[in-house]
Amino acid sequence: MVRPNFPVRLGAAEEALIAQLKSAGADQAAERVTVAGLPTRRVESYHYTDLKTLLRAVPPMGQPANQVDVPALAIAGSYNLTLINGAVFQQGEAPAGLKVGTVTGGVLTTRDDILVHVNNGLAREALSLDVASGAEQIVQIARRIEGEAAHVADAVKIFVGDGAKATIVETFTGSKAAHVGNHATYLALGKDAVVTHVTIDLSGRETSHFATNEYHLADGAKLRTLIVHAGAGLSRTHLFPRLGGAGAHADVTGLNLVSDGQHSDITMETSHAVAHTSSQPLFKSITRGHSKAVVQGKLIVARDAQKTDAKFMHQGLMLSDEAEVLSKPELEIYADDVVCGHGSTCGKLDEDSLFYLLSRGIPKAEAETMLVRGFIAELIDPIEDDALNEALQGIVDGWLLTGQ
Repeated sequence: MVRPNFPVRLGAAEEALIAQLKSAGADQAAERVTVAGLPTRRVESYHYTDLKTLLRAVPPMGQPANQVDVPALAIAGSYNLTLINGAVFQQGEAPAGLKVGTVTGGVLTTRDDILVHVNNGLAREALSLDVASGAEQIVQIARRIEGEAAHVADAVKIFVGDGAKATIVETFTGSKAAHVGNHATYLALGKDAVVTHVTIDLSGRETSHFATNEYHLADGAKLRTLIVHAGAGLSRTHLFPRLGGAGAHADVTGLNLVSDGQHSDITMETSHAVAHTSSQPLFKSITRGHSKAVVQGKLIVARDAQKTDAKFMHQGLMLSDEAEVLSKPELEIYADDVVCGHGSTCGKLDEDSLFYLLSRGIPKAEAETMLVRGFIAELIDPIEDDALNEALQGIVDGWLLTGQ
């Protein structure tokens, strides 16, 4: 982040953040906000999401709320946990092979990012999950903001043991108020662990949703992520996968579903730290009405990370003339024996395909829906759990029918 050499004019949102951080005893984070303010277009990773302009107000910190027992998604066989306004609620005894607890302090690695500083400063107690070596688990974590407009910073720290297999689903919902959510997830994969991590923003349209996901992969670990933005008026998820073990592989994927008035941003920085690692980031954005979808993706290959195989792709689909899709792929390569690439495409529904379906007597609305589903299928089809796959299809279908 570029540090200004002149005083920053602070707005109401920044003043509120500084007061909340000081009240929590996070003086260093408060000083960071005081010096730099919220990021603007001058900060490269926020070039298309100018928070100083987009985030005008931050409500008071969220207060304890009553437990809500109904999970956001119906996923057969999952163990359900709930975070409400940052407080952890455990529903029943954890199954064998899964340890549930709490840890104090921020869970994210300190980096030059305001949202990371704020989360580490305010999220004093985090949910912790430990999946035992060799175990198989499906866990759903419902992260909710309830009551009147509130600012909530919460965190989850997950360790998946060697050879374990886990599916972790996080949903973000809450009451229909102008909330600001700052969510953190730290996920470490042991040797040969296989993890599917799905995060779904289903917040109300008045909510501003911010999430930071940090991943660490050991030797032979396999990670698949799916980030779905389908709710908040302003949403941004920042991904930091680090492939630190030989043979590690990451399929980092995400989907922006954006309707009129929404701004949705997925930003990724994948670090290949050692030799013989691979990743295939794939993101898709669908926009309609006067809306904006952003995908930024950077692949960093360290000097010692020879034999890296990494390819980034973003595909955008605009369903209206007013919609915007913004893309910025980047490569930062310090090794010389690698296979790396990036690409980005953007356009409207294929006229020939649409004409073909119409010529077979399919109504236009149904034909367009079929093409959109086909466009998205590449992201959802690899999700092996049938119940989760069906739930994701339901979210997409709901958005196609209602825009929500």
